[in-house]
Amino acid sequence: MTAAPREFDTILYGATGFVGKLTAEYLARASGDARIALAGRSTERLLAVRDTLGEPAQSWSVVAADAGSPATLEEMASRTRVVVTTVGPYMRYGLPLVAACAAAGTDYADLTGEPPFVRDSIDRHHKQAADTGARIVHACGFDSIPSDLSVYALYHAAHDDGAGELGDTHFVVRSLAGGLSGGTIASMLEILRAVSADPDLRRQFADPYTLSTDRAAEPELGPQPDLPWRRGSQLAPELSGLWTAGFLMAPTNTRIVRRSNALLDWAYGRRFRYSEHMSLGSSPLAPLASAMVSGVGNVTTGLGSRYFRLLPQGLVQRLVPKPGSGPSAAARERGYYRIETYTTTTSGARYVARMKQDGDPGYKATSVLLGSVVWRWHSIATSSRICTGC
Repeated sequence: MTAAPREFDTILYGATGFVGKLTAEYLARASGDARIALAGRSTERLLAVRDTLGEPAQSWSVVAADAGSPATLEEMASRTRVVVTTVGPYMRYGLPLVAACAAAGTDYADLTGEPPFVRDSIDRHHKQAADTGARIVHACGFDSIPSDLSVYALYHAAHDDGAGELGDTHFVVRSLAGGLSGGTIASMLEILRAVSADPDLRRQFADPYTLSTDRAAEPELGPQPDLPWRRGSQLAPELSGLWTAGFLMAPTNTRIVRRSNALLDWAYGRRFRYSEHMSLGSSPLAPLASAMVSGVGNVTTGLGSRYFRLLPQGLVQRLVPKPGSGPSAAARERGYYRIETYTTTTSGARYVARMKQDGDPGYKATSVLLGSVVWRWHSIATSSRICTGC
């Protein structure tokens, strides 16, 4: 990121939306000395949000910016070190802000779960971002930080032990309470709408290495289905007796993790195979449930990617939660997730990474994850300023 002085450390864009408000609440609780501003289309609504955040946030500025007005996004990006955005679907609204941040040398983070958007962002803006020093980081919520961090932790453990590279690696949701956010569902629908209208985009979305830095350099490891159903014992001995289905967010998370491997010059390994699953228990009905969940997911994805555009869109919108909507505070507090990620290295060593977080994954947990990215960047920047010339 550019070293030129900026008015703000972080601007939160989309602060009046549901997850945007939760992220603002987290940033206000975390406090610290960061210079924060809230951004969106309506300064009146931004001020109303700020009024709910308590004393630490009352000095925060508000910034008017509109996804439909690139000039306002460019002006916003030029005023801050970091922009975090909760404004989606990103395939519809995201690229102008990525462009503004890449041009200004401004760090950027979002909550996208849309691989076609990430691919488009890379193709259009990676070179300029590298030239200006802007760090463009996508998928900073429940999609896909738990996946990415868990595998990275496994890599470091195996590397430190001299235990070889990662081989078959399986992310397993052991338990979860909470629902998909309206924004996540809107993103899924946007993907289906786009890929059903564009055969080339559909083929791109089906490629497990679609986000790779160099597709031709990726190894050929055979089929890597997004939504498999498996006995737990096929994944790890610790899961013996359980049945699993493919995890709904695997089409996004797996591609993010594989891109991380490529960005690290395939440090995880050239035989690294990664999949995501959710445990459905060990009851007599678990095998049937596993097959049904994965089967329905595969059929829905397969048919939706071809024919979704033919559905009455007005009816579809009435049947799903709207972006910006969400559960009550009590329901968000009851949510949680517990995940385990298993790997076997090329030397035969076995490792497991465990991660858990309280709060509805799509709402509270996601807002904390995104807010943590903000504070991590701020702490790095602060340390760099303190140590300049050391």
